[in-house]
Amino acid sequence: MSKTTLTRRGVLRTGAVAGAGVALPTIFTASSARAFTNEPTGGSVTLGFNVPQTGPYADEGADELRAYELAVEHLNGGGDGGMMQTFSSKALEGSGILGKKVEYVTGDTQTKSDAARASAKSMIEKDGAIMITGGSSSGVAVAVQGLCQEAGVIFMAGLTHSNDTTGKDKKANGFRHFFNAYMSGAALAPVLAKAYGEDRKAYHLTADYTWGWTQEESIKAATEALGWETVEAVKTPLAQTDFSSYIAPVLNSGADVLVLNHYGGNMVNSLTNAVQFGLREKQANGKNFEIVVPLFSRLMARGAGENIKGILGSTNWHWSLQDEGTKAFVKSFGTKYGFPPSQAAHTCYVQTLLYADAVQRAGSFDPCAVAEALEGYEFDGLGNGPTLYRAEDHQCFKDVLVVRGKENPTSEFDLLEVVEITPRGQVEYAPDHPMFAGGALGSCNPGV
Repeated sequence: MSKTTLTRRGVLRTGAVAGAGVALPTIFTASSARAFTNEPTGGSVTLGFNVPQTGPYADEGADELRAYELAVEHLNGGGDGGMMQTFSSKALEGSGILGKKVEYVTGDTQTKSDAARASAKSMIEKDGAIMITGGSSSGVAVAVQGLCQEAGVIFMAGLTHSNDTTGKDKKANGFRHFFNAYMSGAALAPVLAKAYGEDRKAYHLTADYTWGWTQEESIKAATEALGWETVEAVKTPLAQTDFSSYIAPVLNSGADVLVLNHYGGNMVNSLTNAVQFGLREKQANGKNFEIVVPLFSRLMARGAGENIKGILGSTNWHWSLQDEGTKAFVKSFGTKYGFPPSQAAHTCYVQTLLYADAVQRAGSFDPCAVAEALEGYEFDGLGNGPTLYRAEDHQCFKDVLVVRGKENPTSEFDLLEVVEITPRGQVEYAPDHPMFAGGALGSCNPGV
């Protein structure tokens, strides 16, 4: 069959569809300039929230779902409006999206790509979701982003940190607000060199999937450029829970830094094992042995407990920031749930507002009109300072935080301290940077 797509310059074109894709439950209306997947015709619009409710990233998934529910409440005029009050765009009025009440469906990605795709496919085909968002795994994000491109719906990525999401696997229908592995390396390496010196030998343990690979590549490149040597890099299965057999070889490797390219429950377990093996009290090469966690979250810090104290890492956002957007979000989230939001919650809440705002500004739910409204969009007031959604790869560029586990936390939520806010200019890179090569953004697909 043939398929009509819209190029990124707004030109309609028709071409052959290769292979069997997603069945597209498209509604045609006489008033439409053209039809698109799941065009809403009644008084409501459905969004699909696809999060890990089980698996190693379930804690992040639970907080993401809380944030999505809060965003829907605010979009529909409930609560105090949260970041809608501080957002530089004033298109959102608390009357839904284009006057339609926002409804949602949820799914469990299980932190597995196949399960995530099946869940997203069901939301699109059975529930009529016009936008899919969520995930706390880059493997999941890449898989679901690809499916949304085929189906002709917008994918607003949740927590995904792999360079590949907006690199070799980028898609015209996909957008990422969260920062990436390159940015973590660019922000963190100078702080590590200042804290621990430029003569260091690093041993990497790395989650064996797209995020871990690009995180290892990024932190190695950034630290080696400052004088560090990488002595070993070992991949570990995502399903691993006991990392003792991976920690033991570090002791006699000649390394004096262990870099844990792990996230969620993986990091909690590997850090716990490293501490049990005495690495934090160890001396190597005449230096105190150090542990680094390139990608941090408050939820991980809580899981790691005492072991997190003094350890450096990076994060996309933290609830202790004092900008007006952060304060508004923390107040709303805390009032509803009784505790501060995580970085996962923040990026998912923001992505929902950004999608709704793009629809409002475009005056249409057509995914290609929405994509055009997001490309090259500059905004402020959402907790990360002035931010750009770059047109070339649909990656957001904003300030990045370097954080450290607090030595004397005042509560179970006050576990990380911000040691540096790295300015956006320090973490920016060219669209054709080698770490992001190999893929083409392609053309927006409206789905019919």
